[in-house]
Amino acid sequence: MSGSELAARVREILDTDPDEFAARVEREVAELKAEVGDGTFDNPQGVVGLEYEFYAVDAETNALARVPRRLLEYVGFEKELGLHNAEMQTSPQPLSGYGLRAQEAEVQARLSAAEDVAVAEGLRLVSDALWTHPPVGETATSYLADSVEEDGVRLATNMSDAVRYHAMGNTDFSADMRLDAFGVELDAATVMPESLITSIQPHYQVPQAADLPTYFRYALRVAGPLLALGVNSPFFPPDLYVEEPAVVVAESPAENRIDVFESVLNPDDDPKVRFPRDLDSVEEAVERVAADETVVPELQDGGGRFDDRFAHYRHKHGSYWRWVRPVIEGASRESANARIEFRPIGGQPTVRDSVAFLATFAGLMESLPRLEHPVYGQEWSAAESNFYAAAADGLDADLAWITADGEETTDADVLYSELFEYARAGLEQSGVAPEEANRYIRPLRERVDRGVTPASWKRERVRERFEAGEPFAEAVWGMQAEYIDAQSDTLIEGSFVDWL
Repeated sequence: MSGSELAARVREILDTDPDEFAARVEREVAELKAEVGDGTFDNPQGVVGLEYEFYAVDAETNALARVPRRLLEYVGFEKELGLHNAEMQTSPQPLSGYGLRAQEAEVQARLSAAEDVAVAEGLRLVSDALWTHPPVGETATSYLADSVEEDGVRLATNMSDAVRYHAMGNTDFSADMRLDAFGVELDAATVMPESLITSIQPHYQVPQAADLPTYFRYALRVAGPLLALGVNSPFFPPDLYVEEPAVVVAESPAENRIDVFESVLNPDDDPKVRFPRDLDSVEEAVERVAADETVVPELQDGGGRFDDRFAHYRHKHGSYWRWVRPVIEGASRESANARIEFRPIGGQPTVRDSVAFLATFAGLMESLPRLEHPVYGQEWSAAESNFYAAAADGLDADLAWITADGEETTDADVLYSELFEYARAGLEQSGVAPEEANRYIRPLRERVDRGVTPASWKRERVRERFEAGEPFAEAVWGMQAEYIDAQSDTLIEGSFVDWL
């Protein structure tokens, strides 16, 4: 799409009548609630899926690189926010031994094919949470902030041609789009700084839509502990820092990805990216999405999907940015489902680590509600505090937990011992063989046993280089080169434990 065509599409969206859009959402919400009440979104068992984001680097320099669009189409990946991004979505599978094996095999097969094509282009796809090395000859500041005006419309230079993202930079919402994190500041006037980060997003489809609030409540209680295991973004690209390097090395949060998303996409008066409140009913889940601020209203044309009957509601859901969010949709009536999208976890070092989070989260969603684990009664404020403490300190965070005996504890050994045991029990209950269940959980259990996360691995390497006299930028880029080199041998079949 040319710049003038993209600008015309943006102007078309910006001319949408917000009152008409809101009226359509209101009508659709009433119909959606009726379908939920009729059991349309119920299913016989838990189902899992995974969204997996990557960024591309130059195979020789490890610097960020733009991905040719034809490459994404060829290997079945999807474009994401930045020109350097690529995203894979797995096919939903029943939660079982066969289903989890299918999830892992699909990721491996598609990623292997993508790597073969990328190599031919002089590129490498990286599984990570936040890139640090801008394209050769550019700074991170210029790459993220560059934009042009086309017929009065601001277009981010290095953003994909997703019209909605460009439209966001031409609304009042854009005034709040600035990166404000530990030691870092950047004004961009577009959503582009959000493309610093990449993530994995496990999905768990609940059997009965009416029970969504129970699963959701448990998902919020395990969000902090799972995030602490997965932290992987302690450093930004060095040219973005305004803080002294020694302070950054010692004090930078373990998961800066949280601050990126929250600072860039949160209006000051009504935060959209946040740790969500508990739900009282599935109807409340629908109402929250409908009541959320609409960033870019757009009238939708009818299509062939079952849930196109709720197309304007689904459009609102696309900017309902919560760290854990309910999803109610389906391409057909038969596939209609209610599920939980678990968004706290950044991209991980390997496929096996990513699947470990999918399996562990799914196992917990199976066992905690079924066994009525007492952590259900943990105060929401404690779960929220856990989440942000985990983002700051990873496995060093003081996390609160309520044990199976109903006792409150901050003992990490007790917490994770129980967490893994319940995850294993949930997987076995779903038909996963005991040895397989242990294999899926083991990469995360090893992180606890060794006291190491990807973030602490990165920080230690930057610290060693910096204290040995390397300039801060070179220390960060040297660490990133080590990360990419270690991943090149383990991405598809190894695990992060192999790096230790």
